[in-house]
Amino acid sequence: MTLTTRAHAIVFEWVTSEVLRKHCGAVAASMAYLAAKNGQDHDLWEATGWLHDMDYERHPTLEDAENAHPFVGVRYLRENGWSEGICRAILSHADYAGVSRDSQLEKTLYAVDELSSFVVAVALVRPSKNIADVDLAAVKKKMKDKGFARAVNRDDILQGAAGLGIDVDELIGDVIAALTARASGLGIAGAPAT
Repeated sequence: MTLTTRAHAIVFEWVTSEVLRKHCGAVAASMAYLAAKNGQDHDLWEATGWLHDMDYERHPTLEDAENAHPFVGVRYLRENGWSEGICRAILSHADYAGVSRDSQLEKTLYAVDELSSFVVAVALVRPSKNIADVDLAAVKKKMKDKGFARAVNRDDILQGAAGLGIDVDELIGDVIAALTARASGLGIAGAPAT
C-alpha cells in the first residue's frame, strides 16, 4: 500500500467535512505536481499534503497547545510509524509550532497550503465553476481583493514562494496546473448541467 493510499484513508477516517477533505486533496495535488516537477518522491510529498490538516477539524484551536492542530495529528502519525520528515513538514506548516522550514518538502507544503485553497476559491466563484477558466491574471486580481477569501493569508502565499526561491507567478501557475489535473475530484471541473 502506498503512503498516499494510507494517508487518504486516514484523512477520510479523521475528517468528516467535505470542504476540509477537498482542501487536503488540493494540497496533495499541488504537492504531487511539485514533487514531479522537482524530481522528488511523489508518494511521500502527496501523502504529506493529504495529512497536513488531518486533525484540524477535531482540534482547530490552540487553547490547549498539546491537544491542538497539528500536534495531535503528528503525535498519531509518530505513534503509527510515519516518517519524521512528514511529521516535521506538518509541524512546520503552522508558524506557531516553532519548527523551521528547512527541507524542500517543508517549504513546499507551506507554499501551497494557502494558495491551493485560494485557487480553488477563485475557480468556484467563476460562473462555470471550472478551474479551466482560471489563469494567473484571475488569481492575482483576486489576491488584491481583500474581501475575497478573507481567511487566506496573502503574506503566507508570498512568503511561501520566496521560501522556495521562485516567483509567486510561477508558484500560482504550478498550483493551477496541479489542480486542473485533478479538477473533477476537487469539485472544480465545472458546474453540473441543468
